[in-house]
Amino acid sequence: MKAPMITTKRCLIGLFFLLSSVPFLPGQWLWADESQPGNENEPRPNIILVMADDQGWGDVGYNGHPFVQTPELDAMANDGFVFDRFYAAAPVCSPTRASVMTGRSPIRTKVTNHGRYMRPEEQTIAESLKAAGYVTGIFGKVHLGSGQPDSPCNPSGMGFDEWVIGLNFFDNDPYLSRNGRIEHRDGKGTVLAMDDALEFLHQHQNGDRPMFTVIWFPSPHDPHQEVPEGPPLYRGEKMAGYYREITLLDQQLGRLRRELKSMDIAENTILWYCSDNGGLNEATSGGRQRKGSIYEGGLRIPSIIQWPARKLRGRTSVPAWTCDIYPTLLAMAGISSPPPHPIDGTDIRDIIAGQADERSKPMGFWHLFQPGQSTWSDRILKAIMEKQQAGAALPHDEPRIRKDVDEFPHFSEDVATGHAAWTDWPWKLHRMNGNKYELYHLADDPLETTDRSDEPEQQARLTRMQQELDAWMRSVVRSLNGDDYADVR
Repeated sequence: MKAPMITTKRCLIGLFFLLSSVPFLPGQWLWADESQPGNENEPRPNIILVMADDQGWGDVGYNGHPFVQTPELDAMANDGFVFDRFYAAAPVCSPTRASVMTGRSPIRTKVTNHGRYMRPEEQTIAESLKAAGYVTGIFGKVHLGSGQPDSPCNPSGMGFDEWVIGLNFFDNDPYLSRNGRIEHRDGKGTVLAMDDALEFLHQHQNGDRPMFTVIWFPSPHDPHQEVPEGPPLYRGEKMAGYYREITLLDQQLGRLRRELKSMDIAENTILWYCSDNGGLNEATSGGRQRKGSIYEGGLRIPSIIQWPARKLRGRTSVPAWTCDIYPTLLAMAGISSPPPHPIDGTDIRDIIAGQADERSKPMGFWHLFQPGQSTWSDRILKAIMEKQQAGAALPHDEPRIRKDVDEFPHFSEDVATGHAAWTDWPWKLHRMNGNKYELYHLADDPLETTDRSDEPEQQARLTRMQQELDAWMRSVVRSLNGDDYADVR
């Protein structure tokens, strides 16, 4: 479905919310027991997760952007299943990545903001799939831990067999860690991430194990120095560098899809694309504000899932979020492996299959519980590379090897610092610093302009949602305090 060309901010916003109300177009899956993957005579699907860094919901052609060129994403949207209301678990990068890995609110995992490490006690999707026989690899920006070989917070500690990563965003000619050995690479960071992922796929395509591959692009995060192939684009447009990087990652997604077909593995490969938080341009964010905000524009992101073997096509406005990826993919792969810790996501196969027109549980968001921490990937990895090359004594950069690992500070369950929200569609309750509330009806007021918390007829709903949000926040703090790891610790 390709929206018509539009030229003004007002038209952009109007079109976005017209698209938000698109009727559900169901997929064509059959989830009868005999069709479930993972049975004795049916090979498990390969799984590939691709994530952009800072791409907004409206920063794609298939959602009606007036000039950005995303032909590969548009084609994937046409061939696959599109979520019109897909949300990041947080409005910044590291926490959302933790939610993908664990299916949990990122604060539970101690990734309370950007630059925080995910605790090694967490059970990740990579660990669950590896235990079920998958070979696992991650490539690109991780921003959840260390890139050194002797850290419990590196990708090996998260369940990945092979990895080539940056610690945070990177651009041209980056420093990357290949299984703990630092390399200085020539080229565009986004292209290099795809190079490494394709190398992994080619290496294992004829093996006896299905493949789980994570490709987390460093684009379109600033400084926006990478450029796509072809003639110069977007001259005279605001944020041209940002949109050039979106076209670059789009080209690399197309490269991946073509390679899957040439390798003859596309049919039984689940490919799931999304961003890590809202975009940098409020006019195309699909809601109020942009990256860094708990309002809709900071959380709403593009998302498409494709699985040719299940002839998956359609579009839905039923809400879903990054916490749903973990349980949904395990179910799709026919893996019964209940996570050892409470999760916030849910299996959304019924939504995708058109058997449900609402989600089964609300979604909780919480930002600015703690401040973020700077992570200068190239600077850190270059210093470690120089020590590695000089044969310096281990450990290198010792404070970063076990950051956040051994500390279990106790937070009061009454803490409500920052901005939290509780979405029980179509209602969304905001809680700011514990004592200020706002209530919005998202279907009628997608820009969150009319606070209805003072309306007499909404007081019962307000009280109920306040109680639910408070209970959820308290459970998150208990997880953060380490209560979920009692058996492990």
